[in-house]
Amino acid sequence: MSTAIYTRRLVEHRYGRPLEDLQRHGEPHHYLDEGPCQLLVTSPDQRIRIGWFGDDFELWKITAAEDAVSAPRWTATFNHVTPAEIVAGLATALAHDYAEADAADGNGRFLASPSLYWADAVRPLTDAGWTRSAAERGTVEIIAPDGHAGVLIDNRLSDWDDETVTLWAGPPGWGTRAEAVFTARTPSHLIAATAAAMTDSAPVMRERHQLDHKVERLVTLSPVGPTAPRISRAPTPLDVRRTAVAQAVHRAARAPQTAADLRVMAARSRTATSAQNRSSTSAHTPGARPPASPSAPRHSR
Repeated sequence: MSTAIYTRRLVEHRYGRPLEDLQRHGEPHHYLDEGPCQLLVTSPDQRIRIGWFGDDFELWKITAAEDAVSAPRWTATFNHVTPAEIVAGLATALAHDYAEADAADGNGRFLASPSLYWADAVRPLTDAGWTRSAAERGTVEIIAPDGHAGVLIDNRLSDWDDETVTLWAGPPGWGTRAEAVFTARTPSHLIAATAAAMTDSAPVMRERHQLDHKVERLVTLSPVGPTAPRISRAPTPLDVRRTAVAQAVHRAARAPQTAADLRVMAARSRTATSAQNRSSTSAHTPGARPPASPSAPRHSR
């Protein structure tokens, strides 16, 4: 099996969700045999690029640029233990922005300048009850109620490629702490979309071996098994009554609803009965002769 085929199957099996919205918009996929980036997904105009680095600590790198050959305006990176649902939060927002962008104008909301207020980027977290914690001067840190996730905003840096926002979850460590890092010019609404995925309480599918033993105690596990087949049963008296009522309603809906309709139906019935009686009488009358055949036409002399 080639490296490209193996990479494609691995990404589709483990990380399919971040790419679903982009696939619906027809973004090209490139499976690469050489180099650290093993999968590259781009927008049709090459302004948005999503790279998957299967053998690296920084597993996903997402960038947006003004055109295909410009340097990225901003970059977002996700490490190898970041849940796919969090990556999907950004990918989905990007796909939405790109779909609404005006191709002729060469711009788009995914290239918008970030808000002047740091709170706009983390509004989903504060709305969910995350609170500000003590942090170094020039930085802001907001922590989840259980203390196992947070965001660090560094306001001390000013260069466009400086990493200013870090979303994290899990205990410190190479294999346990998920991190999503955004550079200074990342639009605030895209950071907010990623943060919103961290507050989503919907259950997710995981195999047990994917959970590090250090974090297994922090999650609630519910086994998922095959759906039990439905067993047919004999109808109950209630089922019979319901069926009878349904049939009666159906007949009533097809029956005439007005007195005029009833008179018309009665007249038609009488006419049809009278015609049948006359036909029957003619067929059984003694000595009745069949109608004479029409005479052949005469020829004039």
